[in-house]
Amino acid sequence: MLIRLTLESYGYTVREAGDGMQALDALDEKAPDAMVLDVMMPKMDGLAVCRAVKGDTTLPFMPVIMVTAKTDSRDVVAGLDAGADEYLTKPIDQASLVARVKSMLRIKALHDTVQSQAAELTTWNRTLERRVADQVSELERVSRLKRFFSPQLADRIVSGGADDPLKSHRREITVVFVDLRGFTAFAETAEPEEIMGVLRDYHAECGRLILEHEGTLERFTGDGMMVFFNDPVEVPDPAHRAVRLAVAIRERVSGTMKERWRKQGFDLDLGIGIAQGYATIGAIGFEGRVDYGAIGTVTNLAARLCGEAQPGQILVSQRVHAKVEEMVDAEALPALMLKGFNRPVTAFAVTAIKP
Repeated sequence: MLIRLTLESYGYTVREAGDGMQALDALDEKAPDAMVLDVMMPKMDGLAVCRAVKGDTTLPFMPVIMVTAKTDSRDVVAGLDAGADEYLTKPIDQASLVARVKSMLRIKALHDTVQSQAAELTTWNRTLERRVADQVSELERVSRLKRFFSPQLADRIVSGGADDPLKSHRREITVVFVDLRGFTAFAETAEPEEIMGVLRDYHAECGRLILEHEGTLERFTGDGMMVFFNDPVEVPDPAHRAVRLAVAIRERVSGTMKERWRKQGFDLDLGIGIAQGYATIGAIGFEGRVDYGAIGTVTNLAARLCGEAQPGQILVSQRVHAKVEEMVDAEALPALMLKGFNRPVTAFAVTAIKP
C-alpha cells in the first residue's frame, strides 16, 4: 500500500497483485512498463515470479525491482541471479524508490526505442531487398530489350511508356535493309581475322548511327542488317528517320571506312533499300533464345530494293518517296521487276538530303 501510494503521488499508474500467481495472471491482460516485486509472498515467492517473467519470451522487456526486508547479501545476489534489475530493502526510502523507478523506466524506454528501430530496420531491409530484386529484374529486362532497341526506347518500355513490344502486333513501319557490296568475293580471299575485323568496324559504326536515329535493329546477318522505325514506339516521321539513317550510314561508309578498306586491299561498298508498309511484329524464337522480328511484304520489298541497289545507292519505294519528297533529292528509276512481286515496282534513288 505504501509503495502504491508513493508512486501514485508521483503520477504513476499502479496495479496491485496479492500474490505471485495473481501477478503472473495480470501480465496476460497487459504487461506493465516496470514491476516492483516483493520477495516474500504467498503461493509463489518473488524470485520464482521474477524467473518466470524473465523467462517468458512472449512478454516484452520489463524491468523488475525486488523489494525485501532481508539484508543478507546472499538474498540480494539471489534476486539478481533471478533476473532482477534493481534491489531495495525495507524500510523503503521513498526517494530511493522513485529514483529507481524513474531509472528503470528510462531503460525501458531506451529498450523499446531500440526494438522499434530494429523492427523498422528489418522492414527497410526487406523493402530494400525487394527493391534490389525488382531493379535487378528491370536491369535484366532493359539489357534484353537493348539488344533490339535504342537505350531511350528500352527505358520507356520498362517504365511503362510503351506497350510490351514482344507481344505480337500489327503496325505500319519503315524498313531499312543495308548490305555490303563485294563482301562475298572479299570473304573468299580474305583471312577469317580480316573478315571479322571488317564486320566489327562496320557493325560498330552502323550500330552507333542506328542508336542516334532511334531505330529498332531487327538483326545483323553478317554483311547485312535490317532496321525499322515506328515500333515499338510510334513516331510521326518514320520515313524521314529511315532516310536520314540511310544517308548517314552511306556517308560514314563512303568516307573513312571505305578509304580504310581500300588501303587494306578490300573492295567493299554499300547498298541500301527502304520501304514502308504494314507488318506483324513481335518475339520470334523459343525459351532461352528470342529474337525480335517483323514479318510482311514490306520487309521483302526493302530487301529486294537493297538487292537492286548499286554500290553507294539508296533505293526507296514509291510510298517512302511520297513521304520524304520535300526533304530529299531523288531520281526516278525505270520500273523494277523484283523477285516475289508480280507487278513492276516503282523506285527512286536518293542522292542527297536537301539543305
